[in-house]
Amino acid sequence: MKLFSGNSNIVLSEQIASYLETPLGKSVVKRFSDEEIFVELQENVRGEDIFILQSTSYPANDHLMELLIMIDAMRRSSARRITAVLPYFGYARQDRKSAPRTPISAKLVANIITTAGADRVLTLDLHAGQIQGFFDIPTDNLFAVPVFGRDIKQHYNTGNVIVVSPDVGGVVRARALAKRLETPLAIVDKRRDKPGESEVMNVIGDVSGKDCILVDDIIDSGGTLCNAADALLAKGATSVTAYITHGVLSSGAVSRIANSQLKELVITDSIQATTAVQSATNIRVVTISNLIGEAIRRTALEKSVSSLFD
Repeated sequence: MKLFSGNSNIVLSEQIASYLETPLGKSVVKRFSDEEIFVELQENVRGEDIFILQSTSYPANDHLMELLIMIDAMRRSSARRITAVLPYFGYARQDRKSAPRTPISAKLVANIITTAGADRVLTLDLHAGQIQGFFDIPTDNLFAVPVFGRDIKQHYNTGNVIVVSPDVGGVVRARALAKRLETPLAIVDKRRDKPGESEVMNVIGDVSGKDCILVDDIIDSGGTLCNAADALLAKGATSVTAYITHGVLSSGAVSRIANSQLKELVITDSIQATTAVQSATNIRVVTISNLIGEAIRRTALEKSVSSLFD
């Protein structure tokens, strides 16, 4: 087994390598003067089981191209098997035709990764589970619920906690966390008129006097979470904390979170934290390096990955 990393999240890659007690492979990823990406492997990979660590986060297109070119370099160097490890799979929100004459970009990206030469994909908390079916190669979708569950037990009295889904579409994820914590479940019903904006309509469930834990896969602009926190507190909640897997946090989201009624936003390091995120007083990052590292170990040893979540 050999691990290689693109430039999207070097810190996480190093933590995964440390967990596996395996050094990152030597490679050069650089750009020509016209921004063309060039990759050179600086060690032999013939016959090896290769894992390429790369989130397709901002700038998404550059990091996606890095991944594709690294996969091609591995394939042409006679690697035995290539697994693309995507802690954050960009384009996942474009998983259906949301309007006439629009693309299904998640399927396109899945096709490109497969065509480039990947044999497997390992990712975390896909925006929609059915995206696994977009790939024609084995795809493991990990879940951050065990990581969040342990963190919540360390910081909260679970006897007074209620897990909340910020929308109807996230109920499955919220139910899984509520089941693990043995807590009740509530739902924020909202109406979204256009992308990036949301209007909270109603809270389904009794949150009065409870510490609310909002759980979701992606936070982008932060509008949905801030509106949900306002609605929950208006219904008598004691506090509102959000646990979100992928902290995209674009368009002034950090400032919006800082000025919101959220007690805390907890995100994973699937996307490398910016300086603004690191300096925010109410944003905390938990690592998923051990989770991904163990999934890589089990994949290499041909052992069960799903048993990680039993």
